[in-house]
Amino acid sequence: MDLDELEQRARALLPADVYDYIAGGSFDEITLDDNRTAWDRIRLRPRVLRDVRTVTTATTVLGVPLAHPIVVAPTAFHRMAHDDGEPATASGAADAGALFTMSTRSTAPIEDVAGALEGAPWWFQVYVLRDRETTDRLVGRAVASGCGALVLTGDTPVLGRRMRDVRNRFVLPSNLGTIESLDRPGNLADQDPGLTFDDIAWLRDRFGLPVVVKGVLRGDDAVRCLEAGAAAVWVSNHGGRQLDGTIATAAALSDVVDAVGTRAEVYVDGGVRRGTDVLKALALGAAAVMIGRPVVWGLAVGGRDGVREVLAALAAELELAMALAGCASVADVTPDLIA
Repeated sequence: MDLDELEQRARALLPADVYDYIAGGSFDEITLDDNRTAWDRIRLRPRVLRDVRTVTTATTVLGVPLAHPIVVAPTAFHRMAHDDGEPATASGAADAGALFTMSTRSTAPIEDVAGALEGAPWWFQVYVLRDRETTDRLVGRAVASGCGALVLTGDTPVLGRRMRDVRNRFVLPSNLGTIESLDRPGNLADQDPGLTFDDIAWLRDRFGLPVVVKGVLRGDDAVRCLEAGAAAVWVSNHGGRQLDGTIATAAALSDVVDAVGTRAEVYVDGGVRRGTDVLKALALGAAAVMIGRPVVWGLAVGGRDGVREVLAALAAELELAMALAGCASVADVTPDLIA
């Protein structure tokens, strides 16, 4: 599947301001562009004469068995892309054997999304709000609905300035649903700029689930997250939507992996568009690779089936890349594959 072509198909279907909201980054979009090209700059050294008659992409993430290490990253407002919204995305992810991460900015209630997964594993992404009562209520509902881990987004004390949205005078469509529709509404945009490492233990102890910290780009921050109680760290620059000029995630990954060592798993997102990108990320030490915008393009074009096809195509490309690199299993994908 050509994900660039898929994006253009989605663009043709969506209102221009909605497309720009999903596709855009902050300010001059330097980081947005660099996320893509950074993977292209990495070269592989494949092995030859390895037995790859049987190749398996199976792995575990936080101890959960998965068909492959490709995970759906949390993205906002899916009903802007397709009327079926997050339940369709969740169903498509489950069909493709991918772990799904639900955003705090979902346009469907937590319970509806969990029901659409039909028992497949999923995580809940958490924005800690100034109104901790609203945060507590939402996370409690996610835990009650069966999420397996909490993804604490650490790189959004305030929102970045997305110039496409400024030029478009973008406002959310009034007919969107809300994650809060089963409860009294809260201001989901009013995030707490006072969030600190101490909140990792608060979230873990309050709800009894592993906490993954998303938005880490430095090895020293990764270590502090683990010391504060995180179960894993997620290398991310928010898809280039926060601080422009930030290092690309492909370039940041090795520093974080080296700092963490064997103490915890490290995940990565940002600019991944091919199975070879996934292979490179695994070789650099990532335990899973998170996909954001391409999933939304698949949803826009084909609903649940579109999501499934995007994820299945990436998984098939990863399997092919592994075979061509001489890797019969994910365990065979090691740092020596990187030139």
